[in-house]
Amino acid sequence: MKILMILTSHDTLGDTGRKTGFWLEELAAPYYIFKDAGAEITLASPKGGQPPLDPKSNEPDSQTDDTRRFEADGEAKAALASTVKLADVSATDFDTVFYPGGHGPLWDLAEDAISIDLIETTLAASKPVALVCHAPGVLRHVKTADGRPLVEGKKVTGFANSEEDAVGLTDVVPFLVEDELTAKGGVYSRGPDWGSYVVRDGLLITGQNPGSSAAAARALLDALAA
Repeated sequence: MKILMILTSHDTLGDTGRKTGFWLEELAAPYYIFKDAGAEITLASPKGGQPPLDPKSNEPDSQTDDTRRFEADGEAKAALASTVKLADVSATDFDTVFYPGGHGPLWDLAEDAISIDLIETTLAASKPVALVCHAPGVLRHVKTADGRPLVEGKKVTGFANSEEDAVGLTDVVPFLVEDELTAKGGVYSRGPDWGSYVVRDGLLITGQNPGSSAAAARALLDALAA
């Protein structure tokens, strides 16, 4: 079982002067669910090398058993420091793709033609794709074979407007995930703020927020086993 995990390379939070990137829990929790299931994991990012970590995701209030395990895992840290450049990976080499979130993907992966093509190719090959928190925003330009928005008519979730408002970034992000999925015709639903909530519609799996990361990863393994 070969799993590709794609991380952002974007590290600037709009014009706030603050840093952003990927959210550690959204990498760490799925990483160990996949690893403990015996998967071979490849980490990739648009620029390759060390992707930027959202510093808030490693503050004490955001740490979990999985993030602490990752921080103490030399092998995992080495893989993170040397992510493969996204342009150098092929969807045919993997059984599935998982996108951790963080605010970074809204700026780079959402507009990245290589990422868009990779998602389209993976789904066209009847392989599942999972995205969590802000990462479902990466689907904004992804199309079906007949040129329609991928999420049109599909059940989806992602970081809720109320959650974005709670972290004070509604007017900073380039778009709101909930609004964008809805605008593209997605059948958006959500659970309580910060609670685990995952939606699966065929090969497409989406999770609402950081707390949904583990459940999204398990749903992806279930989809692979189906």
